Amino acid sequence: QVQLVESGGGLVQAGGSLRLSCAASGRTFSTYYMGWFRQAPGKEREFVASISASGSNTYFADSVKGRFTISRDNDKNTVYLQMNTLKPEDTAVYYCARSLRTYSKAIFEHQYGDWGQGTQVTVSS
Repeated sequence: QVQLVESGGGLVQAGGSLRLSCAASGRTFSTYYMGWFRQAPGKEREFVASISASGSNTYFADSVKGRFTISRDNDKNTVYLQMNTLKPEDTAVYYCARSLRTYSKAIFEHQYGDWGQGTQVTVSS
């Protein structure tokens, strides 16, 4: 089992930027998809972005497309979520996750088995 630790959350004004990081333990980091999900108060957790093992494929929710980017550094066992032009509706707890196995595409919560503890992102208007 892998341990995932997110960091980089905080309070930012609308239009601002934040970069989230997720550090993973374990030697098999580079084998799996990594994803970011978020959960706003009173809402279900939703997909935000994911990146393939090599980093060559990335996927984004429509709500963040063009504003967020995802990247990974397999040498550092870390995945990043760069969030630009933040909106109040981006306020949520953000979770990183590792996929259960190798996939050609991983954008669904059930495809992920290891989760971080989450980091709060608050965007003020």
